[in-house]
Amino acid sequence: MKEEKTIKPISGWVMLPVLIAFLIAVIAAATALQQPIFYIGIVLFLLGLPGFFILNPNRSVVLVLFGNYQGTVKANGFFWVNPFNLKRRISLRAHNFDNEPIKVNDKLGNPIMIGAVVVWRVRDTYKSAFDVNDYLEFVGIQSEAALRRMAGHYPYDEFHDEGEEVELSLRSGGAEVNNELEQALDRRLAIAGIEVLEARISHLAYANEIAGAMLQRQQATAIVAARRKIVEGAVGMVEMALEELSRKNIVHLDDEKKAAMVSNLMVVLCSDKSATPVVNTGSLYN
Repeated sequence: MKEEKTIKPISGWVMLPVLIAFLIAVIAAATALQQPIFYIGIVLFLLGLPGFFILNPNRSVVLVLFGNYQGTVKANGFFWVNPFNLKRRISLRAHNFDNEPIKVNDKLGNPIMIGAVVVWRVRDTYKSAFDVNDYLEFVGIQSEAALRRMAGHYPYDEFHDEGEEVELSLRSGGAEVNNELEQALDRRLAIAGIEVLEARISHLAYANEIAGAMLQRQQATAIVAARRKIVEGAVGMVEMALEELSRKNIVHLDDEKKAAMVSNLMVVLCSDKSATPVVNTGSLYN
């Protein structure tokens, strides 16, 4: 397999005076000697003009002569090469590819909409020019393929009970998920001589057909988690109240009254509405 070969052609500022001097000499000779054959030199001058080209910074020109790869020019400036060379210009600048959101299935089979932004640039002009048919199209297709594959390895969101290990998800993975996408793209695009500078998820949402149901599931999960915290706090407060009453000898309660007190306190502490107290003006046992 061939690799990129960087060359520096003849400066255009050197060849331009040479061609102009050649043209002047041909015209002078043809005029003085009155020989039409000298006008062939004008044709040669015109054939030499396509050899000039200007190359801006972070641009490159791949030169091919009669099917043979001659090399790549990366230095910016004004140059002259064999006019029969085919010149293919390839940008070396960083490019942004914004992948439109696509519908895929996550690890759990839920349909989701996901999109990504890929920052890339050409690293090997030989591979970009000759190893793939169209490197721009290649970037788009491979980016979508890598995104689909990665999305199938993770759930959209994590739903777990307390004590269970939290599974990495697309929504919470952050840098780790983006890093895996970047590495996958770098491997896929290496065949085209392309280097991936950055890849990250730019759009993530449930598909419309299940968005409402999954929103209710997320809300239910949040409510259950909040209730669990409330119950944990209420149990601690009841335990502390009983201990303080016992330690300070404020009142002595039998098991039945303790159970009633615990029940009342749990109702008050765990209720989502303000409690309405009832004042007992009789004895504790009436």
